[in-house]
Amino acid sequence: MTAETLIKIKNLYKNFGKNEVLKGLDIEVKKGEVLVMIGPSGSGKSTFLRTMNLLETPTSGEVYFEGQELSEKSTDVFKHRERMGMVFQQFNLFPNMTVLDNLTLAPIKTGRLKGDEARARAEQLLARVGLEDKANAYPQSLSGGQQQRVAIARALTMNPDVMLFDEPTSALDPEMVGEVLAVMQELAEEGMTMVVVTHEMGFAKNVADRVIFMADGKIVEEGSPEQIFDRPREERTREFLSRVL
Repeated sequence: MTAETLIKIKNLYKNFGKNEVLKGLDIEVKKGEVLVMIGPSGSGKSTFLRTMNLLETPTSGEVYFEGQELSEKSTDVFKHRERMGMVFQQFNLFPNMTVLDNLTLAPIKTGRLKGDEARARAEQLLARVGLEDKANAYPQSLSGGQQQRVAIARALTMNPDVMLFDEPTSALDPEMVGEVLAVMQELAEEGMTMVVVTHEMGFAKNVADRVIFMADGKIVEEGSPEQIFDRPREERTREFLSRVL
């Protein structure tokens, strides 16, 4: 793994009104790294992930992506977002469009690919997530697991430099979780840089290069999966893991 820093976050604070959700976070994500964020609900993990592509604007602090500070006036955030794939908890597919149209919309609209190229890329990605036979289906005819795999394929159509996953399995029935995690694991094995907020501890243990445990808007502890799961240093981490493992 190269040591090139892809995302750098310095002294990040985020308030919603009087509620301080993120309290001075510092973090770097290296190219090719799989960073998994765990912690209790309400600890600020999803908000933190959404500040990485400025879906949430930081109250203060700096967010750098590929060396460029995103909050600078001169930065074209939309251009940077094209290189950051995002997969949400609730799929966010367009219900009135076929699966194929969902995948080709962004690359055609942004001028990344022409119609035929976009369709070829979409078909290739659907095959990759095991859904090549669903190109002309509409999202509501698919299971939750299938919709989330379509959402991952859609994020990949833009050929992003990093993939951000915000609790991608938490809206799924338990038997569908595995099919989504398998696609994510494959991406990790291919060297995709990934930041994943999840409650799936098995995924964190087996796939992460680094695990961050967050609570109360702060990073409590970070380290390798072995260190966090087998030898946590902080009492707060131990207490959380004893409840979820």
